[in-house]
Amino acid sequence: MSENNRFDVSFISVIVPVRNEEKHITAVLDALLAQEYPKDRFEVLVADGCSTDKTYETVRGYAERHSQIQLFLNPKKLSSAARNIGIRESHGEIIVIIDGHCLIDNPQMFANIDRAMRSSEIAALGRPQPLFLENASALQKAIALARHSRLGHHPDSFIYSDQPQRVPAISTAVVYRRAVFEQIGMFDERFDACEDCELNYRIDQAGLLCYFTPDIAVSYKPRNSIRGLFRQLYRYGRGRIRLAKKHRDSFSFKMFLPALMILGVLIGGVLSFLSPLAYWGYIAALILYMMIVGLESLRLVFINRFAAGIVLLPIIFLTIHAASGIGELAELLTPFSNKNNDV
Repeated sequence: MSENNRFDVSFISVIVPVRNEEKHITAVLDALLAQEYPKDRFEVLVADGCSTDKTYETVRGYAERHSQIQLFLNPKKLSSAARNIGIRESHGEIIVIIDGHCLIDNPQMFANIDRAMRSSEIAALGRPQPLFLENASALQKAIALARHSRLGHHPDSFIYSDQPQRVPAISTAVVYRRAVFEQIGMFDERFDACEDCELNYRIDQAGLLCYFTPDIAVSYKPRNSIRGLFRQLYRYGRGRIRLAKKHRDSFSFKMFLPALMILGVLIGGVLSFLSPLAYWGYIAALILYMMIVGLESLRLVFINRFAAGIVLLPIIFLTIHAASGIGELAELLTPFSNKNNDV
């Protein structure tokens, strides 16, 4: 880009919430610095949530060598708080949220964001968030396949789409005009998961336009253990119910299906000891669930030629559904203040 037209592009502020991302943050910062975009037309604000590894020291080294990078401490440790720190300290007219453990393999990402935001009607951009499989284990490949399946993520989500289109902000928005925060407020720091969905829900409620843009995609590496997957989906489950507590209109039957599954297992198991009819109904429901999971697992095995999925995929689907459901039920039993905490 020539010197004469470098001011024709937007100033972009990239906010990177991190905590214990020592293994990944170097690659993320290198990819951001390598963007083919005027170096004085973007900044990277990293908010570190009191990392116990060398994340803080690593980012501090980058900040000392590169004027575009700034480092801030996030004593609350929450991603929602980190995002708010970045927004307050930023100067750009466009705010981009990037996680500290994603893969950015497109040096034109900033340029594509700038191009998409040239339309004054667009308040936010959504992007695909595919799972990448470089050097992935069989378990990670199975998790990626399951999460891309409609049985493994919320059916209304667009994060695995590849078609440019107008979409609800709730499932995908990660790029915002600064004016959005002036109009609807900041991230709600009561949320330690789904804080992006909560903010994006308010964008939809305000009638602001979100456009899905495939050429600004970033990729994520799947969790490398069943335990890690369970913890991730447990937090997502809690976040969904917390969203519904704050915004009752956001509640949907599909959102609550994992919790209903757990309740069905528990209540049906008890009732099956009290009535033969309940017993056979319980068995039929379990068989139906296993058939649905089994058929979807076989479909993914055959179209991806992934024999290990015969064993791994049913386990992963069960983990996704159980973790989400348990998280939803746990949040239902947790008090939530109605005090407005949008800052």
